[in-house]
Amino acid sequence: MASALKNLSDYNSDNLVDITEKKFGLLVAEWNKAITDTLCKGAYETLIKHGAKPENIIRNTVPGSFELSLGAQLLAQNSDIDAVICLGVVIKGETKHDDYICHAVAQGITQVSLKYNKPVIFGLVTTNNEQQAWDRAGGKHGNKGVEAAATAIHMLGISA
Repeated sequence: MASALKNLSDYNSDNLVDITEKKFGLLVAEWNKAITDTLCKGAYETLIKHGAKPENIIRNTVPGSFELSLGAQLLAQNSDIDAVICLGVVIKGETKHDDYICHAVAQGITQVSLKYNKPVIFGLVTTNNEQQAWDRAGGKHGNKGVEAAATAIHMLGISA
């Protein structure tokens, strides 16, 4: 569903798995840092709200969204990590770079998730302009970081 039709910060919190002993890798791209930091804050606060311990949330950064796949793999290969949440922003520019980056990240994150049989969440904001990115980082469409954290918790419930 398009985020214009649903607030990214709204999710069903019924029957969430207990995450008090779960360990999360929070992987954040530094490109568009102000926006990705806001996504990270939303994800972090959502995990804490549902019982994650601060010491069980490991935050790592990568230079840009393209590097999320390898960063996710490095976190996922750690058997202590139960889920990895990848957060980044790709804003369309004058070239088609966004198509290549988004496609590569989607495939890479999917491969990591399947390889390590654990949730690796695609929290990539892909927009046409910066304002649309802010709208999805706590603006009028909610926060994609909140949605990504809620997705990780839900996925842990089905893989438990």
